[in-house]
Amino acid sequence: METQKSPSIGSVLPVTIFLAGVGFGGMYFLIQYTLPTVVPRWLFFFCFFMGVTGVALPFAAFLNRRFPSTPAASQSVILRQAIWVGVYASTVAWLQLGRVLNVATAVLLGLGLILIEWLLRLRERSQWKP
Repeated sequence: METQKSPSIGSVLPVTIFLAGVGFGGMYFLIQYTLPTVVPRWLFFFCFFMGVTGVALPFAAFLNRRFPSTPAASQSVILRQAIWVGVYASTVAWLQLGRVLNVATAVLLGLGLILIEWLLRLRERSQWKP
């Protein structure tokens, strides 16, 4: 019986390049050619989210490959974990913009997102059938 492995890092590289390129390219365009009004500001956060998600994707694939679980993480799980990193980074940047971010808020937000992902993986594990 062959055990399933998580997807390799090379299999997520095209999505990584696309997300990081569009995200950081959009951020560059917004910083260079627009004024910080409402719409470009929200586009900045969206591009920042895409860029950080793209950068986090190979790290999530590496960690899931290095520390395997049962059932093995699929590509959708790896993408979801990278999206959590993007949501965390964007939320922290948004809170810092309003000057309400402190260490306790950042830690509690991170622990909350980790808890959500752990509960989602626990649910997947309970429904897994070999």
